[in-house]
Amino acid sequence: MVFLRARDRRGSLRSRAGRSLLGGTEFPARGNGLSPAGNAASCTVTASGPGCWPCCGPWNWAALLSLPAMKWLWVVALVAPAFTAPYNSTAGTRDGDNRDRGRCTLQHGTLGTEVLLRCPAAAGGPAEWHQGDTVLGTFPAPGLALPNASLAHEGYYSCHHPGTGETWATICLRLGYPPALPAMECWAISYPQAVNCSWALAPEPLLDTDFVATYRHGVGGDTEQGECVPTGPRSCSFGDLQVFSLTPYVLNVTALNPLGTASHLLPFLLENIIKPDPPEDLQVSPIPGETKKLLLEWSPPGSWPFPEYFPLKYLIRYAQEGGSVTKTIGPYEQTSHILTEVPPGTLHHIQVAAKDLTDSGEVSAWSLPASGTPWMEP
Repeated sequence: MVFLRARDRRGSLRSRAGRSLLGGTEFPARGNGLSPAGNAASCTVTASGPGCWPCCGPWNWAALLSLPAMKWLWVVALVAPAFTAPYNSTAGTRDGDNRDRGRCTLQHGTLGTEVLLRCPAAAGGPAEWHQGDTVLGTFPAPGLALPNASLAHEGYYSCHHPGTGETWATICLRLGYPPALPAMECWAISYPQAVNCSWALAPEPLLDTDFVATYRHGVGGDTEQGECVPTGPRSCSFGDLQVFSLTPYVLNVTALNPLGTASHLLPFLLENIIKPDPPEDLQVSPIPGETKKLLLEWSPPGSWPFPEYFPLKYLIRYAQEGGSVTKTIGPYEQTSHILTEVPPGTLHHIQVAAKDLTDSGEVSAWSLPASGTPWMEP
């Protein structure tokens, strides 16, 4: 598997007040085959996206490596789709035999298609085939065909001389799907420090699948690429953002497994993807002497780095215990609020959500609920 990483062109950030933050950084004022042979590479671009990154055949990276704008930082060796390796799986055997099957040739196939297992030593003649310890029978060249392959076909196979029983070859069959186009989303939950992105594949490939994630600021072919640093198996993040820029960022995620590749692009403007995490530490308290009021207090999300320079506004929703009506009020710029006209002696459940003060991006998810009852006479 080849992983390619590149460094991005650095931007600058300034505060509204023009003061320096983070060690001198400032903010500006705010305003389908059985093996890779013969497979065609897939490279799809969203309708609004720019031209596609070059992505050659499933295991041909020559064009990708030749990109003049790329500064590759490291490369990990590519694993070929068919090789000889130890295999101890009992999948596909009927007797549950756990004995070491020794060394076998790993072959991958696509579920729901016809998979052909070949026995080169048969030299064009018939061969006796086994699945695990079960004799399947003698089959003519070119080999054993598995129509409409299912997960039940996975496992250990061997071909033998039909007369002497001599073992000619062993095959370990793994089945799954080529990777689908990654479905991606990106959010600036810690604006303006970083963008967090994640993706999913449907259907799941059911095979080991690796991902290469890069981004660039701009749609031109000469725009320098940067690494989207992995934060999980299917997520990454990048920083050094240029705020208030009208030039879009573009995320490129390529999924690779032994059955193929799929690449997808996601362009976006930074301010359009602002989405804070939910507020934290919501507290609901009675106010002494006030039988129809509740005091609500909370904190900005801890992932929002500069609430004093990039303030948030807040929505509140609440409902009475056992009631069927939920009310939403706000937005408010403060991190506290007095809820009035609360029926005396009633328990209320309350949540808070946050959004950028200038209305950029989207509202956060709702906070964890907190509950409280107005003050009651002793």
